[in-house]
Parts: sequence; structure tokens; C-alpha cells
Amino acid sequence: MTVPPAAPDPTRWTWVWSGLGGRGDGRHVFDQLAAAYTEPARTYHDIQHLRHCLTELEGNMALAHRPIEVEAALWFHDAVYAPARSDNEDRSALLAQTALRAGGVVSDIAGRIGALVLATRHTELALEDDARLICDVDLSILGTQPAAFRLFERAIRQEYRWVPDALYRKGRIEVLRRLLRRRSIYQTAPFQARYENQARQNLEAAVAALSA
Repeated sequence: MTVPPAAPDPTRWTWVWSGLGGRGDGRHVFDQLAAAYTEPARTYHDIQHLRHCLTELEGNMALAHRPIEVEAALWFHDAVYAPARSDNEDRSALLAQTALRAGGVVSDIAGRIGALVLATRHTELALEDDARLICDVDLSILGTQPAAFRLFERAIRQEYRWVPDALYRKGRIEVLRRLLRRRSIYQTAPFQARYENQARQNLEAAVAALSA
């Protein structure tokens, strides 16, 4: 099968599904994921974020030991997203493993994909290369040009529109400062070279604006 372009569409998903050893074309799983990423309350963690991640991965596939598993994990990594909850990645990982196993994907592969989804919690540095890659792909938005980064910050605020401004500012500052405290925001050399400096500038500017 010819490799289709990296995009959040059924053709690409069927290619991924086949590469994982799933039965059939996996369309029922695609439909579930597409419905999740197009939920109306999502203003950042949506189908465009998934598209961005797939594009970033496509340009860095050489860094992956198991590229098809990294891509599958990206498809699932924000499948469950409720801003008021703190267990979105856990629930997304469970969804991934459940859907994959039900579709005939062997347990070892489903388990590794679930672990990659959990790595996108970004609470600690990853311990293996594919997890480092998926984390860097997920955080690549931080190193975009300032105008794009500001749009990202506004979209995140919209997802937390129900949180009072003072409380949101306090929580967001802590999230951004936690990233700034890392020796490096990114964990792979290509992402460090491309995004690290700009990401730090963006985060520092956001912290200053939120603190004003």
C-alpha cells in the first residue's frame, strides 16, 4: 500500500491501522477519534492540533524506533480531553489500548502505544527515545513564531474559559515556569536545535504577560 500523506483522515488512519496489524480498515476507530477531536468545546486540542503533530512527526520519522506506534499514539494522545479533569492522558491511554486490542492489535503493541500516550502528560522526562520524540512533537507549538504562539495561548485560555482570570493566570504561570525550569524543554537534538531558543523566549514572554 502506498503511504498516504500525513493527515488526520481515514486513508492515513487505515494505513496506520494496517501497520499495527489491526483487523479490517479500522474505520470505526477513526470515526471515534474524529468525533473526539472535533468536539465543539475544543479550541486547541482539536483536529488541527492532531494535524500539526502528524506533520511534525512526518518530518522526524527517522528519530523513531517504531514510527507506526508513535504515530498511533499521536492519534490517541488527546482523544479524551476535558479541561476540568487531570486524568485525560490516562483515559486516552486506556482508550487506545482498549480500541487496539479489540481490533486485533497484539497486547505488546497496544501496551507500548498506551505508554507513549501517557508520556504526553509531560510531568517528567521520558526514559526512551520514542517517548522523547512524541513529547517533543506534542510541545513543538511552544517553539513557533511569537504570533502563532500567542494564538495558541489564547486557544488554551478559551478551553479554560470557565476558570476565573486570577486563578487561570496563577495556574498557567506555574505550568509555563515548570517547563522553563527544565535544562532543556525538548528532549531530542533536532527539536532542541529548531525550537528550544524560540520556545524559551515565548514562554518567558507569556509568563511576563500573565504576571502583569
